[in-house]
Amino acid sequence: MNPLHPAVLTGDGVYRIHWVLGTDRLLAVCHCGAEREFENPVPLWDWLLGHPDDHRPGPASRPAPAPAPHPLSEALV
Repeated sequence: MNPLHPAVLTGDGVYRIHWVLGTDRLLAVCHCGAEREFENPVPLWDWLLGHPDDHRPGPASRPAPAPAPHPLSEALV
């Protein structure tokens, strides 16, 4: 289990969706432990609710880009 999003509830009906900080991407986590990143919530829910048929290994997710520094953060240093 990934320590970044530990399970609180368990069971066949528990799904998790995490916003990937600094991006427009969402991380879907199925009750079976499968994870996949999406940019659009519609295919995300299709994938989650398509369990187990849709949980084949898909294309590798691109790593999220590092968030850009806030313009004011340099002024505060």
